[in-house]
Amino acid sequence: MGPLHGLKIVELFCIGPGPYAGMLLSDMGADVVLVDRSEEVEYGYPDYPYRYLYRNRRSIRLDLKSPEGREAVLRLVEEADGLIEGFRPGVAERLGLGPEDCLARNPRLVYGRMTGWGQQGPLAGRAGFDINFMSTTGGLWAIGDEDRPPVPPLILAGDFGGGGVFLALGMTAALLEASRSGKGQVVDAAISDGTLNLMAYFYGNLHGGTWVNQRKANLVDGGDWRYGAWECADGKYVSTALLQPKFLRNFIAKTGIDLSGLGDGNDRANFPAYRERMAALFRTRSRDEWAALFDDDDDTVMPVMDLLEAPLHPQNAERGSFVEIDGTTQPAPAPRFSRTPSEITRISPRPGQGGEEALAEWGLSTAELSTLRDQGAFG
Repeated sequence: MGPLHGLKIVELFCIGPGPYAGMLLSDMGADVVLVDRSEEVEYGYPDYPYRYLYRNRRSIRLDLKSPEGREAVLRLVEEADGLIEGFRPGVAERLGLGPEDCLARNPRLVYGRMTGWGQQGPLAGRAGFDINFMSTTGGLWAIGDEDRPPVPPLILAGDFGGGGVFLALGMTAALLEASRSGKGQVVDAAISDGTLNLMAYFYGNLHGGTWVNQRKANLVDGGDWRYGAWECADGKYVSTALLQPKFLRNFIAKTGIDLSGLGDGNDRANFPAYRERMAALFRTRSRDEWAALFDDDDDTVMPVMDLLEAPLHPQNAERGSFVEIDGTTQPAPAPRFSRTPSEITRISPRPGQGGEEALAEWGLSTAELSTLRDQGAFG
């Protein structure tokens, strides 16, 4: 019974940011029906129970190039509040499932479009992946060491942060507006746009003179010696964020580090010498020994956990940040709501799994379901 309970969303199968937006909406209670492709498509994902981005859905298999498949989607659109599609610009229109086609059937529909470059511009029709879309924003260039190539930030900042989150936010805002006006609209979400939006802080600091156009030379890019990750004696890491004087004073008192003779710690020219001194300090103890030293006070030093350790960290364990659903351990829904909590009710479906049940609940008649069944729509 999440905050979006009662909303119905059609999700046309895509990868990356589109299903991430669908996961966010369905975790919050929206009933999302995934229109899977009629043929098997493999993108290097694990087996279905572990495709966490597709959790909380039910699936129906449709051939969108067939008149019957197209009509089935439009029939779903008539019952839906929103739709997610992640095709290249123009593809949905050629299939007869573009915004005009869908809004003609349901004028209050919120039509969510997820692309890398947006619906117009010289790159709009170009293929690409997360790293390509981030390349034009300055975001990829700014991450990494100064003397090495930029480091891809997984696909967190592009596909998910700049793409899926912005699509889910845009659709939620448009759904709220549609509840007041009775009118739908198109939400044009582009990974490049969202990533640029995430970069507002950095562009502001750049033009304000507090950020330099250089990797690992700034406050929060690993350049400042107070903010970074450090290798310990056992090859594991801790992170420090000693940007406020009180935290730095406490750090110096607990470690006994000698920072004399290194010059002004706020002068970028001295950052390398300070980083070298910090690195030497952290190599004297293991990660867990450093964590124990900073475990009792309001310190800004934390152990860096790997993917297997993170679920076991006391903070994540007590808060229930990971949940076990049908034998799969996965990140819990976020954010949290005091009265209408999000939840995971279903693991990711196999193509066609649960579709017939979902469509019956959406109001499709017995005759319509029989026709879809004869067409093999349920897999």
